[in-house]
Formats: sequence, structure tokens, C-alpha cells
Amino acid sequence: MPMSDLEKPALEVVRPSSPAWKAVPRVQALFTLREGGVSSGPFGGADGFCGLNVGLYCGDAKSCVRMNRRIVSELAGSAPRWLHQVHGTTILHADEAAPEAEADGAWSCTPGVVLAVQTADCLPVLLSGASGGAVMALHAGWRGLAAGIIQKGVLELRGKIPAGERILAWLAPRIGPEAFEVGEDVLEAMLASLPGARKAFKASGSPGKWMADLGVLAAQALAQAGVAAEDIEDCQLSTAADARRFFSYRRDSGETGRHAALIWISPEAASAS
Repeated sequence: MPMSDLEKPALEVVRPSSPAWKAVPRVQALFTLREGGVSSGPFGGADGFCGLNVGLYCGDAKSCVRMNRRIVSELAGSAPRWLHQVHGTTILHADEAAPEAEADGAWSCTPGVVLAVQTADCLPVLLSGASGGAVMALHAGWRGLAAGIIQKGVLELRGKIPAGERILAWLAPRIGPEAFEVGEDVLEAMLASLPGARKAFKASGSPGKWMADLGVLAAQALAQAGVAAEDIEDCQLSTAADARRFFSYRRDSGETGRHAALIWISPEAASAS
């Protein structure tokens, strides 16, 4: 077999699929899955091999992570602007941010600039103006949600798009409500910023414990920020429920890899505009 035939198959990814997102072809958004890289052990695929872990700070060999990131770069067509996430609400202009800058979100209006957040149970929220002129990626764990990172992100993105333009939101894979048990502190923190947050919590059966739905909380935060329900697409995939396709921090007792949620404006948009 000639070497030219030895090509790595395309990586399996999850993408938004609603009509609203498909109507903005200049914007690309995706979430990488567990397999397709070079990591092994808890950072590998379900069989312990060929894992696509992109997290530099989770215990994997950094040489493997860098190779996995190169694989993701080839998938996106450009190296993503990776962040050092700290469960805060800082959102940076990706065009100007230093590599691995401490932040939990980034935005850009520049075609070809690939935004990235890394997760293994937390919720990635990808945003785009309806005309595709500005995009944003947010890392929204419960702390970020309670602190208002989504509302802050929507407000900032509105300043980058024409007045009155719709904002599209994609809620990518994260831990599902069947696996996300939290304490009273999380419920109270959410109620402080989202008056209707109790709808996202169900009693777990353990005293003082609740099962929390990050997707419902994110939808409430987006609605509070003025994003229409019809412009929110929730993939409703749980990282904890599918060990073949997803890493999960809780399911895997803290020793696991990280996925990449990416969004960018296609470079072709620059020549077409």
C-alpha cells in the first residue's frame, strides 16, 4: 500500500445541527470526542489507547497532549487559542490574549481565529451572532454559572454585533442531571443569580443533596440575558453517561482527559465579505 493511502480517518465530533446554526455556514462549531489521539491509560479511549486528551494540567504526558492539540489544530485548520481555565468569569479577546492566559472564555471577530474551552463534565457554551461576524466560547461549570459568566458573555458579544442581531447558543456535552449530585451550597448559589434555578434541581435521595441540570441552568442564564429560546440548541449529551465517547471527571474519579469545544469564523468568510 503506498504511503499516500495511509491517512488517519476523520475524527468523530459533535456539532450543532439546528436550522438556526446551519443558517450561519461561515461559523464552525464542534466538540471533540474521547478517541482519535495518542494518549493512553485514563487519558486514552475507552480501551485505554488512542485518547484525544487536550488538557495540559490533568496529569497526562505533555508530549501526548501537544500531539493531540496538533491533531485538533488540523481538524480546525488553525491552532486553537487555548486558555488556562480557573472557574472564573474572565472573558478575553482571543486575538490579543497570551497563550494559556487565565480565563474561562474568549471572543473573536477575526476569521480563522479558533476559540477553545476544555471540559470533562463542565458545560461548554458556544455563542455566535446570527450573521456570523462574532463568536465566543465559554467554560461554564457551576461556579461560573452562578457567577454569571453566560450573562457577561452575551452582554459582551452584543457589543461586537449589529444592534438587534440575534445571538445563537449551543450547549455542548457535559455531565447530565442523572450524575451531577451537588449540595445545598450549589442550589443557594444558583438561586442568588437565577430566581427560577430550583427547576433545575431534584432531590437526590441523600439528605441535603440535589441532582442538578447544567443545561436548564444555562438556558435560564441565556434567557435572562435576552437570548430567545428558539436560538438555543442543547445537544443534551451527558459525558458521565457514555464512557466510550466521553471523558468524565466525576465518573472517572478525577483522573481523566479533557475535550475541546471549538468555534471559529471560517477564513473563507474574509474573502467573501
